[in-house]
Amino acid sequence: MLIGVPKEIKTREYRVALTPAGAEAFTQAGHLVLIEEGAGISSGFTDDFYQSAGAEIVGSANDVWSRAEMIMKVKEPIESEWPKMRDGQVLFTYFHFAASEPLTVAVLASGAVAIAYETVELPNGELPLLTPMSEVAGRMAVQEGAKYLEAPMGGAGVLLGGVPGVLPGKVLILGGGVVGTNAARMAAGMGARVAIMDVDLARLRYLADVMPANVNVLFSTRYAVRKQLEDSDLVIGAVLLHGAKAPSLVLREDLKTMRPGSVIVDVAVDQGGCVETIHPTTHDDPIYVVDNVIHYGVANMPGGVPRTSTLALTNATLPYALNLANSGWRAACRDDRALGLGVNVAEGKVAYPGVAEAFGMELHDLDDVLTVPARA
Repeated sequence: MLIGVPKEIKTREYRVALTPAGAEAFTQAGHLVLIEEGAGISSGFTDDFYQSAGAEIVGSANDVWSRAEMIMKVKEPIESEWPKMRDGQVLFTYFHFAASEPLTVAVLASGAVAIAYETVELPNGELPLLTPMSEVAGRMAVQEGAKYLEAPMGGAGVLLGGVPGVLPGKVLILGGGVVGTNAARMAAGMGARVAIMDVDLARLRYLADVMPANVNVLFSTRYAVRKQLEDSDLVIGAVLLHGAKAPSLVLREDLKTMRPGSVIVDVAVDQGGCVETIHPTTHDDPIYVVDNVIHYGVANMPGGVPRTSTLALTNATLPYALNLANSGWRAACRDDRALGLGVNVAEGKVAYPGVAEAFGMELHDLDDVLTVPARA
């Protein structure tokens, strides 16, 4: 199979979808790899690294898109890339379709096969290709939130860890999954007072066992969230519904109860966000203020630490990508049900429930989608 890796062109996206080690794994398996010139530089990988691994360096994204049978990316194709997608071409990347109807419509119209990192799901419910970026984003959420709490950044002037004689800042985390767990550990390590909320009692019991003493676990209800918001300095949205839009847990009216200069970092923004007033921002212009509360909505937070993020992501994606290349997408997804759940849109059909529900589209049975069409 011919694998193509274009340069990421979303604003301030510095990651790359394949490391030189990954390129070497493909070439050793008998596949051809095209890397757009300069695609890996921001992650610390110059073109000569890829050439040494057996990849071909091409001068333009058009060359990659037009020749490759499978495109590997980090972020969803943006509007300027939509015309480059073609019928039957496999796209393996993060999509978050439920947050963008125009993207969904564009991929459907192209006839491409969209396999989303974020919905590859193991039998135990784990999302192996979302986990590494969730770990990065959870830790970054506290780091970014702490920065914007500083007075020169417009914040309330609170040091999360406090000092002797001064109460530490309070961090409220909505969601006890991978993002929330990593955010809680980071905030606790800084010395903050931490509250983490979830609706899964079993998960809360687990978190109560493994978290340090300065982390309190709380059952999430609408009433409880409102009460916790009142004295929180930093609120982190960490709710995930697999492949679907995140629920709004913090409403516009709630902001009036929060302290002026407090900060919201909504990691769920690429799935619509769990804060009603959040909208996607970029690393160039990351924040805005609503009712005296700072909102941070960067949808590709891990892109800010590309060296760490690229290595973490490709460690997870490479085995699945090799499976797709070695067996073809239909056979690979039939043989590995976890990978099969990554098929969101294929050849003009929606195959993932969360996407169909988000936009009222017809849902096609995955087994039917994975069946090779009969020859005419």
